[in-house]
Order: sequence, then C-alpha cells, then structure tokens
Amino acid sequence: MVNFSNIPDSKLAGRVLRVPLRLVPKKAKVRILQGPLRGKRWIAGSSIHGCWLGSYEAAKQSRMRELVGRRMVCWDVGANVGFYTLLLAELVGAGGRVFAFEPAPRNVALLRRHVEMNGYRNVRIFPCGLGDFDGETGFDLGRDASMGHLAAGGPLKVPCARADTLIATGQVEAPDVIKIDVEGAEADVLRGACGAMQRRPVVFLATHGENARRTCLELLAASGYAVRALDGGPPERKDELLAVASTEVRAMSRLAAAGNQQWL
Repeated sequence: MVNFSNIPDSKLAGRVLRVPLRLVPKKAKVRILQGPLRGKRWIAGSSIHGCWLGSYEAAKQSRMRELVGRRMVCWDVGANVGFYTLLLAELVGAGGRVFAFEPAPRNVALLRRHVEMNGYRNVRIFPCGLGDFDGETGFDLGRDASMGHLAAGGPLKVPCARADTLIATGQVEAPDVIKIDVEGAEADVLRGACGAMQRRPVVFLATHGENARRTCLELLAASGYAVRALDGGPPERKDELLAVASTEVRAMSRLAAAGNQQWL
C-alpha cells in the first residue's frame, strides 16, 4: 500500500501530490484506490482525501485485517462518515454484523449514503453517542466534522446510550471487536459497556489527551486486558491503542485468520 497520508505538506512531494486533490469536486463519487476497500464508492469531500486514496490510518487498517474475521460482530463507536464501518463490514462478510454509532446529523447522513452506495446489508446505524448514561446530552461540532464530541454544554442536543442498555434491550449484539474514536469521551464509552466487555472483545481505541488515556488504561487493566500501542510499543504515550484480553490473544488471532482465508 502506498501511504500518501504519510507524505507531509512540509515536503515538496507532499505539496505536489496534494495540488490535484484540490480540484476534485467535494460531491464527486469516487472509487477507493487501494487497500481492503479498493473499488468501493466514496464521496470525495466527506472526509480527508486519505480515505478514498485508501491510505487513511494504514497501520490501523492492517491490524484490523489481521484481527477481524468472517461472521464476527463489530461495533464502530464514533463512526463519523463511515470509513471504518465499511472496512469492518467488508471484513466480517455477509454472515457478520456491524453496529455503527454516530451522533452528528451531518455525519450520519454521509454514513448512511456510504453504506447504501456500497450495498452493505450487514450494517445497522444508530444515530446516537455511546456513554455512561441513557438520555440526551449536548454535542460540540468542533473545528471540523471529524472533531465533534459529546459535551454537556454543547449547542446541539443528541441522544446518548449505554452500550449495556442496548445489549440488555436486544437492540445490539455483544461485540467481538470494538473500534472507539470519540474525541475524548472514550472512558465514558467503556464505563457504559461493562457487560459488553465481559465478552472480551478486541478493542481498537483512539485516545485524546493524557488524562483520557490514563483513565482508559486503568479501566481496561481492571477488566483483564493487555494494552499496547497500535505499533506494538508501550501504550502510555501513544494515542492509538490496541487492547486484547491477555488470555485470548492467540485464540482471537487464529479465529480471524481462519475467517479471513475466504476474504484473501
């Protein structure tokens, strides 16, 4: 995979490569150029160009391909416009299921379009945030569409739910894999998912800020998880983390590998 996203603007090559990208109409429907979603349809201006170039967060894509197998149940918490929702839907196949959670109305609309454009029938979208309570809360849209987050004083009101409530009421299935990227509210998601975590899902966690990371590490350790940075190093100073129940690392890897034989 050519990781265009790793070529910085500060270098001449990065600036040159980005010139033609500015000419792509934001509403254009393009094909993703590489990676496991190669050939899938995408709205060019819905997010950063790295999504349809296929190089967006290449390391995380690679780890998901290793650990997500056919027929698994996956949650995309903080789905934004759906890049990882599509990736998970592709990896689990028709026999798997993906539950996508996104509270921002603009993002939900684009998320639905991306799922529909690509004909995925194994995805269910919840236009809400996940947290440690059930009800309504404020939402801050942030500087751009990818940085919105739940905030009590936010100007937009959105629904919020505990993951365990959704499981208890039969609205979702307990996950095998959870991806969480919620701009600082990661610990609240984990607090509201104590029951879900008993199944020991693999957790792809993007943390935002040192305090949030420390709290998440404490919560995961208390639940019996081994946590490393996505690149395999110590987790204390990295934002992208991978958490796997220590006694189940090998079993999960074997399961994913067996399922992915069909995808490969």
